[in-house]
Amino acid sequence: MIIELASVQVSPKKIEEKFAPDEIHLEGEGRLIGQAAVSGKVFRDGDKVHVSGAISANVELACTRCLEPVEHHLDIAFDDVFVEAASETRDEETELSPDAMNESLVVGGKVDLAETVREQIILELPDPVLCSEDCKGLCPKCGENRNLIDCKCESDDIDPRWAALKNLN
Repeated sequence: MIIELASVQVSPKKIEEKFAPDEIHLEGEGRLIGQAAVSGKVFRDGDKVHVSGAISANVELACTRCLEPVEHHLDIAFDDVFVEAASETRDEETELSPDAMNESLVVGGKVDLAETVREQIILELPDPVLCSEDCKGLCPKCGENRNLIDCKCESDDIDPRWAALKNLN
């Protein structure tokens, strides 16, 4: 869905949109499972256009420790502010107010709602992603998933500089 900034009025207009997984690319951060549903409104406040609402989506991410797929549900509230780039001053040095730091400049007068949804999903992704709190991760020697097998790599190799400490008990 493309939003034409020039057509946005002061009175809020309702937005209801669903995006298929192939419309939202998370660029290596994971992948969308099913549709991302967006409901909200778009309205003008002076020379600024607000797009606000809620996004509901399911994503599949890789566990930070063992790389197994993890499904995660996201409910995101957002309020994005857009300003036409042509209306901004062209001074080399301009002091920005704290509110202006949250505004996005738009060239061409069009905002792609799919891009806004993609950005909000990426910003909301958890870090780290764990399949479980007690995930053992991958073995640094053989690369096997320690949650599935009990490799003996660590118990076999002892750094000779620390071997004497093993006898202290």
